[in-house]
Formats: sequence, C-alpha cells, structure tokens
Amino acid sequence: MINTLQHKMALRPSQDEKSRQEFVSSLRGHILVNMASSMQQRYEEVVLPQFDVKNGRAPINGAEVHKEMKSDLYFKFYSSVRYNAQEMVWRSVIPVVSRNLQEMVVKAAKLRDDESSTKGSLTLNPNLKVPSNVAKIDVHLVPGSYHTEYIENDIAAGAIYDNGLNIFSANLMGRNLDDIGESMANYVRLKYPNFKPEKILDCGCTIGHNSLPWAKTFIDAEVHAIDVSAPALRYASARAKAQKTPIHFKQMNATALDYEDNSFDVVFTSMFLHELPIKDIKAFLKEAYRVLKPSGLLLNMELPPNDQMEPYDSFYLDWDCFYNNEPFYKTFRDQDYNQLCINAGFDEKDFIQLTTPQFGYMTQAEFSSSIGSQSTFSDKTGRLTAGIEWFAFGAWKGKVDD
Repeated sequence: MINTLQHKMALRPSQDEKSRQEFVSSLRGHILVNMASSMQQRYEEVVLPQFDVKNGRAPINGAEVHKEMKSDLYFKFYSSVRYNAQEMVWRSVIPVVSRNLQEMVVKAAKLRDDESSTKGSLTLNPNLKVPSNVAKIDVHLVPGSYHTEYIENDIAAGAIYDNGLNIFSANLMGRNLDDIGESMANYVRLKYPNFKPEKILDCGCTIGHNSLPWAKTFIDAEVHAIDVSAPALRYASARAKAQKTPIHFKQMNATALDYEDNSFDVVFTSMFLHELPIKDIKAFLKEAYRVLKPSGLLLNMELPPNDQMEPYDSFYLDWDCFYNNEPFYKTFRDQDYNQLCINAGFDEKDFIQLTTPQFGYMTQAEFSSSIGSQSTFSDKTGRLTAGIEWFAFGAWKGKVDD
C-alpha cells in the first residue's frame, strides 16, 4: 500500500485513482524484484554459458552483457513490461493533477506568500534558457519533461514528479521521498562531527525533497536549492513552506552558478549528474569547486561507477540509459569519478566514496554503527528494493578534521 505524502501539497486521489496507483506501484515492485531475479537467473543459466561457448570467456563489462541479452526473449519481455509500467506511473498521476491543478496553483501561491511560519524564498529567472537535456527529452518518460508550463504560475511538473515518485518508489524513499537527503546529511553529521556547515547548496533539486533534510539536520545552516524548471521550483517552494522548512529556491543552471567564490560549505546533488552530458558534468564540478569554501564538501549521491561493478550489475543499472529516456546515464557511469573531481580542481587525496543504509528506516545508533568507513557496495546499492543502500562520491576542498 502506498504511503500518503505528509505535506499540504499532496494530492488526494479518488478511490478509483488510488486503486490504479496501487496497482502500478505493485507492478513495479514485481518487475524490480521478482522479474529482475528471474532475469538474472536466466542470464546465469542460459545466456552466460552461451557467451562462454562462443568467446571462451565471461563478459568483461556491462556493454557485453547488454549486447548478449538484447536478443534474449525474457529480457525483451522484462524491458517491455518495465517500460510500460514507467509510463503507467505518470498516466496514473497526470489526470489527478489536471483535475486539481487550478486549486493547487492557488494553494501553492498562498503557501509561498506566507511568511508567518517560516522564512525561505523563491527567485525565478524568466530569461533562463532551459538546457536541451531537459527541454528536448521527456526525461524518465514524463510527458512534457520537468519544465513544461500549461497555465500561469504553473506547478504541474512539480506535482506530477512528487506524486509520481511516490508511486515509483513503493515506500522505499521515505514518507516525503526524502530518505536520500536524510541519509546523506546524517552521514556527514555523524561521520564528520567537527564539520559544522553554515551554508549549503543543493543543485538540480527538482521539488526540494532532498534539500529539506539538510536544513532539518543542520538547523543553523542556510540552505539554497537550484533547478532550471520554474514549475518544479514553484511547487518546491510551496512544499517546503508546507513543511515549515526554510529553503531559498532559485532558478539557475548548475553549469553557471550565480554565486560568489567560496560561498558554500556543502555543494550537494542527488541523482543529478547522470542526467547531464559530460561537458555539463565537468562544467558543474568546476563551478562546485569554485563556490565551495576552503575545507568545504562536494557530495554527489549517484549510482556506482561501472569500472567497480560486476558486468551483470553494470548492465542492470544501465537499463535506464537505453529504455528510460536517460541517454547520458551510461556515459557518466563509465567515467572515473575521482578523475572527474581532480579535473575540476580537487586534490586526489581529498576524494571520498561511500555507501550508506537508509537513515529513515533504522535508529540513529544502527545507522551510525553501520557507516564506519564504508566505501564498498553490494547488489542492493542503488537498486530500488528492500535494504537499498545509497552510494555517493565527492571531495573535500582541502583538508578537514574528522
């Protein structure tokens, strides 16, 4: 059963709409657990032995696995069902958003304008050109992607994302889809107790679901969050106000940050870099280095790099690149993450790589005892299944004391 989002901007679908959404969520769970397990078994028992006979060896990377699997009937079936289930997520949400859109726009505006309970701000840039990696692709198969506006002061893209991700994640990303931010922020808090960030920047924030945990974890810090999508940011600002969390949202491209040098103690991203072409990733990382203060931290929650994974696991995680309208996904994961940071100006010795369990699904003591110096990952890292682990990499801008 899908958890209800715990904020005032959450949609309340009819019983028929909710039943449809429950079905879609259950179908995705079946695909990602049962069908994925069957597909791996098919690979190990049929496809891998056939490859070995033809080549006298096992595949050396995910690309070779993918090439072999593409002709396999079960993989075709799996991919077809998974692709359609992804479209069904949005189809189950869009009618609900459309029916409630006018009311939601008014509610969002009232929340954004309410300064009585919390600070925070929203700054839009009508002259900002939405980059082609968003504007020319229905990313994640979302009709209209994340930037399209349908009415004045539109928030539809944000509402579709929030409610769609709630179905997509099947209760595995926190009650308000904030477990990634919670896990990363609390990892930093517990792993580096002497590090007290005063100013934090979340880039590619979408609806700010992973921005809010940084403000809640470091209550004395000023948190900024940027994205290129105006409707997502309007929704994000109202969503933050509804949760009484002060965030300063700005419409901005992360490849050209409108902030002074040495401005932030933390620059954070979550599942953002793999949506960018390599030239934009490199530009962002240089900008992150520029705006970080000395001893500041760059932290990117992502999926592990392909060169550190078994070939089948690389193939499995790269599925989205080929079948989910995320064309830059594999190219990013083929990179050397450490080298990307070095090229941006960070010192090789200051590179970090980590995995964490989910902070919101255990006690703080359990979480704290499990993080240690963990930098390896398992077959649950990045996979949306019970016991998921989050992966991140980044670098300090200079030495920091633990």
